Amino acid sequence: MLFENLAIIEPILKALKAKGYTHPTPIQEQAIPIVLKHKDLLGCAQTGTGKTAAFAIPILQLLSTAKKYDGPTTIKALVLTPTRELAIQIGDSFTAYGKHASLKHTVIFGGVSQNTQVSALRVGVDILIATPGRLLDLMNQKLVNLHYVKLFVLDEADRMLDMGFIQDVKKVVAKLPPKRQTLFFSATMPPEIQKLADTLLVNPEKVEVTPISSTADTIEQAIYFVEKVNKKKLLIHVLQDPKIKSALIFARTKHGADRIAKDLVKAGIKTEAIHGNKSQNARQKALSNFKNGQIRALIATDIAARGIDIDELSHVINYELPNISETYVHRIGRTGRAGASGIALSFCDEEEMAYLKDIQKLIGKTIPVIEDQPYHMRALSYIQSLPPKNKNARPAEKGESGARSTTKRSFGRKGYSKG
Repeated sequence: MLFENLAIIEPILKALKAKGYTHPTPIQEQAIPIVLKHKDLLGCAQTGTGKTAAFAIPILQLLSTAKKYDGPTTIKALVLTPTRELAIQIGDSFTAYGKHASLKHTVIFGGVSQNTQVSALRVGVDILIATPGRLLDLMNQKLVNLHYVKLFVLDEADRMLDMGFIQDVKKVVAKLPPKRQTLFFSATMPPEIQKLADTLLVNPEKVEVTPISSTADTIEQAIYFVEKVNKKKLLIHVLQDPKIKSALIFARTKHGADRIAKDLVKAGIKTEAIHGNKSQNARQKALSNFKNGQIRALIATDIAARGIDIDELSHVINYELPNISETYVHRIGRTGRAGASGIALSFCDEEEMAYLKDIQKLIGKTIPVIEDQPYHMRALSYIQSLPPKNKNARPAEKGESGARSTTKRSFGRKGYSKG
């Protein structure tokens, strides 16, 4: 299947070709025709599946080919997303795909001065990408009018719930015209999110993308067995290797992210943390510092990491294993992009062995263990060496990114960096 087979208009196809995109992802292939038929859509898909293009492309096409507009200053499409990082990323996508379309869009979010955003709104925009708090603020100031919205996208609905934005979402929805096309995206569908979807959508078509279950062959994976109390020491030990140019380190909680960052700074490693409790200015500054090399390590929670796209990231480190297996795949997928190589290292304590087993079951391979390190837990290494009960799980073949190993392998003289 090619984008050309999806009845996409030439200006958008031209923009896609310029980006090197020729084949749609599964969610794009399924969702774009539905949206172009003016139908409501319920999309179950995680970040990284290509869902932004799945709604951005048809929205640009529907607005470009509309027979009449309500005027140059009316907002015709609203995309509501939970974080500044995601809003900026979505705005970039509309810029790229709409390069040859005569449509205007802008992005609004909190944590910064509203002046530039208000100026863009006053000039007039067709598409508005917004976070809930800033949008409500500008609506209360009578600076945003949603009466003419034809298309509404609720992105990352489950993250809206996690971050406490559901009531804000409902306030925004209450100001939308009842006659509209709604596109609803969520990685998971807990009862409250399903209930919200039921109230927003009218006879929707459902598109569900199976969570990514494979890891790129360009990513070398390894696991460290370590007692929880020794994780901090192990992390500092690992980061002593100068071959680790940049490391995105995942923590399970906001408090944990701050604690890890503090420990690393104390050890002389330039580090910052990003999570939901940080101001958006602070998060953007930390991300910018990481991208330009001013800091070597960035500690992130999964929610804050949504939308982060860093070129040439050498290492991802799971300080704590996620309890959802698919999250592991998305985490380590931050490195080894576009054919580049990358290394994903994970710390596993006794309480996390069940998570590790689930991850290996999902990806279908046994992650090699690095035993040549000062805090190795031999008991866990023994458990790992037992044959898997799941017949679908297999030890990785030699030469694969997940090749079986117990000591030094190709991770360098200390056993944790690429040789």
